[in-house]
Amino acid sequence: MSKLLLSLETSSPVCSVALHHLETGRLVGQTELRLEKSHSSHLSLLISQLLENTLHTLQDVAVVAVSDGPGSYTGLRIGAAAAKGLCYALDIPLLAISTLQSLAHQVAAGTARPEQYLYCPMLDARRMEVYAGVYQADGTEVLAPTPLLLDETSLAEQLAGYQLLCFGSGAAKFQPLVANNSQAGFLYGIEPSAVAVGALALGAYRRQEFRSVAYYEPFYLKEVYTTTPKNN
Repeated sequence: MSKLLLSLETSSPVCSVALHHLETGRLVGQTELRLEKSHSSHLSLLISQLLENTLHTLQDVAVVAVSDGPGSYTGLRIGAAAAKGLCYALDIPLLAISTLQSLAHQVAAGTARPEQYLYCPMLDARRMEVYAGVYQADGTEVLAPTPLLLDETSLAEQLAGYQLLCFGSGAAKFQPLVANNSQAGFLYGIEPSAVAVGALALGAYRRQEFRSVAYYEPFYLKEVYTTTPKNN
């Protein structure tokens, strides 16, 4: 029986699922859906279709990895609930992989001479704020994930001595602020992917960095604020 890693990425409007072979690290298959607010109704279907299309069943899945956040509160909740449900039902371990770190890995893996850059994924957090982190090509954390209020001085330390590649849904807000800084580079069309989550989860699996199926909660980075509607 095949031993597979099932990875889920639901932190953004893209709902993404991937399968990797645990022993070889080979990507077995992937699928994604780009449809706003569709995760709750389509995630289970995407998982079923991917398993069927790759001639596998849930009994072949030995571990589940989920994108840990930060990102969409609702999306992260849906992904966490699905991952925990699968792990509980199949009695298999759970892994949680940083959304920002997996984005950085995704870009670094496709960059020529990746060691020459620092990688700064930015996720839109409304107005001029982003969720951001900075990583080296090997995944070493230079700046831990943080809510970052963007202005002309943001990331000045990183930009002072490195070529900094910025990408993700919040990067477009930062570009005009550093338009005259040749150290800042911008990539567009980069979205969170379950393939990158799976690539990092393979290493986490070997290190046995498992999370509690009962108590795991996504890394929201900031408290979620809700308001009570006023009575008419």
